[in-house]
Amino acid sequence: MSGDHVETGWAPGSTPTREQTRETLGPIPASAAWRPGDLPGARRFLDIGWLPLEADPRGGLDVTLAYETWGELNEARDNAVYVAHAFTGDSHVAGDAEDGHPTGGWWNGLVGPGRPIDTDRFYVVSANVVGGCQGTTGPAHPHPSDGHPWGSEFPYVTLHDMVVAEARLADHLGIDAWALVIGPSMGGMRAVEWAASFPERVRAIGAIGATAATTADQIAWHATQGAAIRLDPAFRGGDYYEAAPGEGPHTGLGIARAIAHTTYRSGPELNGRFGRDAQDGDVLRPEGIFAVESYLDHHAEKLARRFDANTYLRMLHAINTHDVGRGRGGVEAALADFDGEALVIAIDSDRLYPLADSERLAAALPRCEGVTLLHSEVGHDGFLVEGSGLDDAVREVLARASSRATRA
Repeated sequence: MSGDHVETGWAPGSTPTREQTRETLGPIPASAAWRPGDLPGARRFLDIGWLPLEADPRGGLDVTLAYETWGELNEARDNAVYVAHAFTGDSHVAGDAEDGHPTGGWWNGLVGPGRPIDTDRFYVVSANVVGGCQGTTGPAHPHPSDGHPWGSEFPYVTLHDMVVAEARLADHLGIDAWALVIGPSMGGMRAVEWAASFPERVRAIGAIGATAATTADQIAWHATQGAAIRLDPAFRGGDYYEAAPGEGPHTGLGIARAIAHTTYRSGPELNGRFGRDAQDGDVLRPEGIFAVESYLDHHAEKLARRFDANTYLRMLHAINTHDVGRGRGGVEAALADFDGEALVIAIDSDRLYPLADSERLAAALPRCEGVTLLHSEVGHDGFLVEGSGLDDAVREVLARASSRATRA
């Protein structure tokens, strides 16, 4: 669910301490959100106008979507693939780090020339979700009434709201139906929501490490993450954007990330990598720390330098309220009319979205041929670091969708 990038070169003791990192990079900003006026990078922007929101008592808000594209839309307009990002991901699916994009593409192994989602063949689109912090209207954006960041006043959104916004983007691009909507974790949940909300506009979906409805166990993990952010005094009730660097809610955001990252990896993987190895402590823990603690500190610092605490809370809410069967008579009824191809992938070591979640989802999709189970020691984040099984499965579902389109 992290949407982070493949780890390279991390080993106990190899990562700078928090003090060393801050000496090099400076203090953590109050928010690492992209804001209007920042370098756009490869982003494009679309004003989709007034977007109704399911849970907003005010009814909705005006939204600008930040999106990116790769490849070319063909004359028939039938080669478009939508890649839906995970929790802390964004629209920068493929490409290098550059001005405006502090990190490289989060799915470079899957999307690009000659890759399973081949940008020489397919027109690939991805947008930052509503409520996000990398270009699309979110809590760090200026409120229309006074120009100050929305902060605590920004509404909470659902995955359905996000998908309606994505459908507006498809309209703008002239795409009647996606060849494939695919994503990992929260992105996979949005692929499922596409199948329920706009079944006629999707020829195939790919849901990787996802679920049809969030469980109490998953909500429980999220509860501790949300509490860590809200209980940070620097959170200021969500109105922290004017705080100086180093004085924002990065401690709470980092703790939330550490909790989450533990669920993204497997117990055997963490034990195998770190065991009970210890190393010198830091200012907060002079008695010494375990290597796995240093590893979690590293990921906490990374996220705080590229994300936003209010957006984190909005994404938690969106996933917590995810139930594709809500208001539709249940999961099975909600997906019964989807006649497209369906790829449902589970990772055998995933302890956050276990196999049973994928089995229920696959059973509810009429044309799904069962769960594709990938082996990985990593856990939930296996979709980021495992290649061959995922690559083959994605190529196969695209081939099935293309074959049906040709016969039609």
